[in-house]
Order: sequence, then structure tokens, then C-alpha cells
Amino acid sequence: MATSMAAALAASLPAPQTAPSPAAPTYEAIPASMSRVIDIEADIPLTGVQLDGMVVSKIIKHSSDSHAAVVHGLLLGLDLDGTLEVSNSFPLPHHSNDDDDKSTKSAARYQASMLRSLKEVRADDSVVGFYQSTTMGAFFSQTLIDTQAIHQGKLRHGGVVIVHDVSQTTQGNASFRAFRLSKAFLDAYKRNNFSTQSLINHRLTFSSVLEEVPLQVRTNPLVNAFLSTLKEPRRSALPSTHPADAFSSALPPTFSSLDLGNAALTKNLEHTIEAMDSYKIEEGNLAYLSRQIAREKARAESYTAKRKEENVSRVAQGLAPLPEEDVSRLFKIPPEPSRLESVLLLGQVDAYAKALEGTSSTNLVKMYAARADSSL
Repeated sequence: MATSMAAALAASLPAPQTAPSPAAPTYEAIPASMSRVIDIEADIPLTGVQLDGMVVSKIIKHSSDSHAAVVHGLLLGLDLDGTLEVSNSFPLPHHSNDDDDKSTKSAARYQASMLRSLKEVRADDSVVGFYQSTTMGAFFSQTLIDTQAIHQGKLRHGGVVIVHDVSQTTQGNASFRAFRLSKAFLDAYKRNNFSTQSLINHRLTFSSVLEEVPLQVRTNPLVNAFLSTLKEPRRSALPSTHPADAFSSALPPTFSSLDLGNAALTKNLEHTIEAMDSYKIEEGNLAYLSRQIAREKARAESYTAKRKEENVSRVAQGLAPLPEEDVSRLFKIPPEPSRLESVLLLGQVDAYAKALEGTSSTNLVKMYAARADSSL
């Protein structure tokens, strides 16, 4: 009886299950409709940059709130079908140049922490480039070149740098441009050779250091609808409002474009003169180094010629010629200096000159308009 009861209980229990063996991972092929859009191997060339409206507002706020002349930040997004879609960004802390090594390590830790936090909240954490603010279009600098060279060596499609002109934004024109380093400049940069002959061989000037990428701004439909409501005039709720003031708008019209102040023109002239002075100093340093190289080369050539004449006379006298010595060990001929800094300074001078041309022509038109209006 007991045996039959135990057998019944054992039969009612579920049979022991062995641990299932892990199934082999299965990989689904990319659909044919998406194979041309999802660029796994980065074979599709980059044709444009799409900047989200939120990123535009973040960059403008960071540039306007910071007291530093130049601000930087990272761009996050995705490259899709040849278009670099920038969907998010975050600013990088500004450090003084007192301790470059310490500030670099601090910025690296901050960047890693931000990317880790974005990944935890499932936000875009793929770095596609960086942005930098500028004034009057003069953004050529060694820092920008070095940072973009690192990005183009490590990121898919090389990444881009978005340049935001703060001086244009203060006038009501949001200026955003996307750039990449040209192939010719990257080749010279990897060789670390910016001598005169290298610039000639690569056909490098300040205008061929960077190549511009087409950029467009994409805004959310909800944002567009909100902005349109701000522009629409609304009737005042007060019954005793004057008819002329019965309708008002949250965004009243601005008359800043009619301002005849010359503060921007004066500042532009100051920056242009400073850039020209810096370029003149750099050219003076290059000329001094060139004269020093030519002087050492002349001494080495004179020593070699004198040694050859002495050997000829010794052979004529039946004596053994003196051994030839390594001239490079006797005379320290410095290498030809790099002309990269002068190229970048020329780019700054050109940018300031173009900004000066635009500012002066606009102010000239305003002055003629004001003169014509005052004569009425």
C-alpha cells in the first residue's frame, strides 16, 4: 500500500529537466531595402550634414553664455545613407592653458563620463564630430586642425567640425558651417612636413586646408508649429486698449538691422590689424631661420670645397688624400621650419578681411539710406 502510494506520488511529480544547451546565435541578414542605407563598412561617401534644431539651440546657448572667446563641444548622431545626422551635443569644459596636461586629462574624464551617462539612458552616444565657436569667421587654429585630424583618423566617415559664428548670431543670422580636412592636407599632416616644397607638391594654401560639407538644419514639426504661433498677432484681453495696440505678438519686430553703430566695424579692424601683426612676426621668424639655414649651408659647402682643393693638391704632391668627413656632424644645419602657422594666419587674415568687407558694405548702405531719409 505504501509502495503504491509512493509510486503514485512519484508519478505525479514533473519529470526532472536537464539544463538546456545554449542555442547557437542566429544572425539575420540586412533587408535588401535597407542594405543601401545602413553603411556598415563606411563605403558610402559623406555628402551632407543634417543638424537638429535642438543641437542648434544648444550650441548658440553655450556660445552666448560662455565668457571664453572660443568654446568646444562634441556632436552625437548617426551617419545614414551618406548624411551625417547630428541629433545631440554636449559642451566640453573650458580650461586655461596653465596646465595643458592636467586640463587634457580632466576633459577626457568628463567626456567619458558624459558618454557613459548618455548610454545608460539609451540616448545617442556615437561621436560624429565636434563644434567650435568663432568670431567674424576666423576659425583657423592649430587646435582645430589637431582635433579634426584625430577625429578623421578614428571616426567613421572622419567626422566633421561645425563652426558657429557668434558675431553673425548677434546680428540675427545664425551662422553654421561644416568642414573636413582635405586629403592633400591630411597627407602632409601625417608626414609632418609643411616645408615650402611640400606645400607646392600638395598645392596647399589656406583655402585648401579644409573642405566645406553641405549643411542643413532640421526642426521638429512641433517646434515649427510653436514658432508659428509666436509670430501670429493676438488680440489684447484688456477692453480699454488703444486700437493701434489691440494686436500684439510674442516676437515683436526687431529694428537692430537699422542700427548705424560702428562698434562691429571698429572691432573688425582691430582683429584684422592684430592678425596682420601676428603674420608679420611669423614671417620675420621664418626669414631669420631661413637666413640661419643658408648661412650654415654656405659654411658646409665652403668646408667641402676647401677639402676637395686640399685633396687635389695632396694627390698632385703624391700624398694620400684626406678622408671625407660627415658635414652634418661638423655643421648643425637646422631643418626647414614649418609654414603651417603662417598658412593658418593667412586664413585668419582672409576671414577678417571678408567680414570687414561685408560689414563695411552693409554700413555704407545704411548710411546712404539714412542720408536719403534725412533729406526728405
